[in-house]
Amino acid sequence: MPKLKREGGEARATDFVESLDRGLRLLQAFGGTTGPMTLSDIARAADLPRATARRILFTLERGGFVASDGRLFSLTPHVLTLAGSYLRSNQVVAVLQPVLDSISSAAQEISSLALLDGDEVVFIARGSPARVFSAGLDIGYRLPAFCTSVGRALLGRFDDDELARRLKAMRREALTPQTVTDPKTLLKLILADRTKGFSLVDREAEPHFRSISVPVRRYDGTIVAAINMGAHVDRVPLRALNERFLPLLREGAESVKDKLL
Repeated sequence: MPKLKREGGEARATDFVESLDRGLRLLQAFGGTTGPMTLSDIARAADLPRATARRILFTLERGGFVASDGRLFSLTPHVLTLAGSYLRSNQVVAVLQPVLDSISSAAQEISSLALLDGDEVVFIARGSPARVFSAGLDIGYRLPAFCTSVGRALLGRFDDDELARRLKAMRREALTPQTVTDPKTLLKLILADRTKGFSLVDREAEPHFRSISVPVRRYDGTIVAAINMGAHVDRVPLRALNERFLPLLREGAESVKDKLL
């Protein structure tokens, strides 16, 4: 197989595979609605010509990623193999999953692992106590970074100037009456959280939910992820987040520092 040619360490324009980009864009378009979609709906959502969308859909159908009854198209469970490949190959998940399980068992609460993806956080692993019924953030769930404890812990990885630029540029829509949206105030909060080594957010992302997070650092001190625990405000007071959850999170994050490359 010929090697990709690079110039100055960057991919050339000729290295870009437009058809692959369009196919991935089309797959993402299914996430904008629930239930099957027509060809026209998919083409519109993916911003593709109808004929192009049709060819891509038939290719994906042959690969087992899409099913169709002749008029409506839907994703198949085979799509999950793409996410599964990521989770199985991700070192952070492999190293942190036992930690999440241990923390959840000790606190009898759900713990989660999140990464920064643009201006959002995406949850990629969770630990649950040994209970039949538990509710929490599903794997793959996304939230704005600026108003979540994991997001603020992760944003602490940037230097002050870069952080200020990012906060000013990102969309900062209030999700609850408590959501802080002013970029200067957010900058102060995140810098303070970075100094403390944890972030606590109270009812900013969801009206009745509070959470606490700590950054996960690799061997050289770089923040690569964040782990958190949270609960409904009527069930767990703020004091409990600091006294019960924070020590467990800090111990868990510290225990993996030398294992992450």
